[in-house]
Order: sequence, then C-alpha cells, then structure tokens
Amino acid sequence: MSTMTSLIEPLIPALRRYARALLRDRSAADDLVQDCLERAIGRWHQRRQDGDARTWLFTILHNLAVNRLRQAQRRGRHVAIEDADEDSVSHPPAQEDRILHHDVVQALADLPEDQRAVLLLVAVEDLSYAEAADVLDVPIGTVMSRLARGRERLRRALGEPDRIAKASNLRRIK
Repeated sequence: MSTMTSLIEPLIPALRRYARALLRDRSAADDLVQDCLERAIGRWHQRRQDGDARTWLFTILHNLAVNRLRQAQRRGRHVAIEDADEDSVSHPPAQEDRILHHDVVQALADLPEDQRAVLLLVAVEDLSYAEAADVLDVPIGTVMSRLARGRERLRRALGEPDRIAKASNLRRIK
C-alpha cells in the first residue's frame, strides 16, 4: 500500500492541472481526479508492474474525462439555482491580462479535442511523445502530427493583431 501511495501522491497536482484544463471547471475537475484515484486504487492489481504509474494514471483520467465530456455534450449543462454560486452567474472585470488569458484559454478550448489533449499532455504536463501516445492510445506519429496541427491553430488564433481589442470591446486610442 505504501508503494502505491508513494507512486500516486506526487502525481495528484499534475492530474488536477490536466483535469482542470480538460474540463474547465474546478469542482468537476476535482471530482474527476477523485474518480480517477478511486479507480486506480481499486484496480492497482491490474496495473502492469513494468508500466509507468504516471502514464497509467493519466490514461485513466483522460478516458474518464472523455466519457464525461461526451455525456455532458449529450445532456447539456445543468445547474440547480440553489447550487449556483456568484462566480457562475457573474463576470470578472475585463482587465487586459485577463483578456489575454481568456483568449489563450478560448483558443485552446476551440481546438479539436484530440489536438487539445495532446497539447496539454506534452506542453503543460511535460509528458514525452511516447508517454502521451500511451495515454491516448495512439501511435507516436499521431501525437506529433496532432501536436503540430494544434500548435499551428493556436498560433493562427492568437496571431490576429486586433483580436484582443475586438473581443473585449476596447477602443484604440491613437
């Protein structure tokens, strides 16, 4: 049990970060990580002893996230009015740094799911191409091509000079 704990516990922050980037909802991401950890602990005996625990956990998390996103897409988002907090019904002030952050997050969200997942695993979570290929269960060449296409889409989306001003209704003052 202590070996399992020593392998899993250091990975929890990275799992939370990846889950938040995929789901874009803090509480849903925390629930996803908890479900991932429950599944990993319950099925620890099924893990390949020669396999990497990090890759295995990210695979579990990714598959659970894909299932949740598909389910949410079918059902739509539902929030009971009594459960809605102020953050879910209010909008933050539109300061410039938040605008740029929002543009990056939005450009990332606009990517196809397969490109976004590869980009997050390789660029944010620092997985190797081979580890990302194992997590996503695709060939390494597919990881490289999805990563290249995803990066190019992000460059194009963020490269429009007037995009920030248009998105935020800011006026240019000359």
